[in-house]
Amino acid sequence: MPSGLPAPVERFYRLTYGERLPVITSAVITGRATIRPIPGGPALPARFRFIHEAGRNYRHYIEATWFGLPILTVNESYLDGVSRIELPWQKSEGNPQTAQAANLGLWAETTSMPAVFLTDPRVRWQAVDDATALLVVPFGKAHETLVVRFDHATGRPTLLESMRFKGEMDTHKTLWSNGFLRWASFGRVTLPSVGTAAWADDGRPWAVFTTESIDLNTDVGQSVRTKGL
Repeated sequence: MPSGLPAPVERFYRLTYGERLPVITSAVITGRATIRPIPGGPALPARFRFIHEAGRNYRHYIEATWFGLPILTVNESYLDGVSRIELPWQKSEGNPQTAQAANLGLWAETTSMPAVFLTDPRVRWQAVDDATALLVVPFGKAHETLVVRFDHATGRPTLLESMRFKGEMDTHKTLWSNGFLRWASFGRVTLPSVGTAAWADDGRPWAVFTTESIDLNTDVGQSVRTKGL
């Protein structure tokens, strides 16, 4: 455990890992969700799989259903700094706004393997107060900053906030929030099990993700660059 961490950050890591940190190189995060593809529209049940090369690349697959039948699939990736999106109504590759959004998504999902925030030398924590810290992460040759808010009672994060591009043509960023609603044991480590994703201008979360399994340090070199489950 490194020294000099902000107080709420050190408390959380000692609560989660004790004195020694695991070295995590990859994660496969699988579960179910409810998503709203259209703001204000109905919430659809879905299943998801997020595959990460820790702190570097990811691939998302989301499959939404209607009465058990697949009606919408999302294939999205962020590989070698390039974002790719494949939706029924949209395909995009190489857009800079989408890359910024994808990079923040990568680091937000790294909360499922939080040791990476301490073992990756490109990442640093900055103190704010006894319940808040800043998480500074790389974005190409630059960096992005996320605000992490911690619960006084449990010591665990409750909210992750950042300024993120919402659309490909946007010139201004929108406040994007990830809430942590529940925690559960995954391999004897307590990690987020239910989380939300919300844009400030939508008024409510567009997705609620329930993680069912987290497989760490498997070989994802090929699977992160394919499609589907």
